[in-house]
Amino acid sequence: MTISVIDSASAMARILAAAPPKRPDLVRGMWAPMAGMYHFIPGGVDMATVHRQNFGFDWDSANDQVRDAVDALAAADAWNRVEKAIEGAIVCLRAADPAVAVPDLTVLLVVGDPTNAHFVDEVQGMSGFGGISRYIAITVWPTPLVLNRLEAIAVHELHHNVRYAPGGIVWDPMTVTVGEHVVSEGLADVFAAELYGDAGYTHFVSEATRTDDQVLAKVATGLDVTGMQNFTAWVHGDASARLFGAEPVGLPTGAGYAAGARLVRAYLDATGGTAAQNVHTPAGDILRLATSRLGLSAGRSQTRPARRD
Repeated sequence: MTISVIDSASAMARILAAAPPKRPDLVRGMWAPMAGMYHFIPGGVDMATVHRQNFGFDWDSANDQVRDAVDALAAADAWNRVEKAIEGAIVCLRAADPAVAVPDLTVLLVVGDPTNAHFVDEVQGMSGFGGISRYIAITVWPTPLVLNRLEAIAVHELHHNVRYAPGGIVWDPMTVTVGEHVVSEGLADVFAAELYGDAGYTHFVSEATRTDDQVLAKVATGLDVTGMQNFTAWVHGDASARLFGAEPVGLPTGAGYAAGARLVRAYLDATGGTAAQNVHTPAGDILRLATSRLGLSAGRSQTRPARRD
């Protein structure tokens, strides 16, 4: 397998130096190697729109602040660190299961939008996506915390990528549950923590949320919910749900990550395994044992599932 980390440092420098009318096409060019993420959409998508949807910097108002952020990533050796972290994590996954299939990977690291309050404040300068096999997109604002966690962010997304690679867990939009999403986030965070300690845990989840039994119990009531339009509220929390036009359910930011980590930990404590060994373990297996050990009543929330007619 091969890891291709896009030279987005040079690409962003060209975008920022270009005349404003030329910038959208340069953004599309930077994202072009990632277009395969949307192979299931007839005719594809506008990759400049994808850049915006991933909290990418606003090319219309590109300024010195964004240039400084690109420079900060370069000074931190970000691209090399991400590649080395993924290489090391693959070794770990293969040691845990020599038969695990790791796809070829294309990785894009870009600077986010410092004017987007949700990106900067609510998710604290980090947005990652690795749930579609062969592609990992990471958008960051280079705060000291984010720079310290670059490796952990990358391997978290790698765990998702391997979980949903061909031959692994199937993410069927018609049947997938909140429980699968919660478990996948928990496994990915615990995997990153196995490699990087406490830095492995997603940093926009507060310590209070991580340890709140009421948050855990609330998330447990939604584990059977289907309909991907509902997932943001249950996994990312009410603030993200409002941003994307979904119905809030009464949860703080990152609630699903916090619950997922606790559920996965309970399962691993009972079985003696690791997140690396359980990259392909079905969510149902993890949830049945974990909810029992934690004394949770898992069941369908009153959130209405998506209609299929």
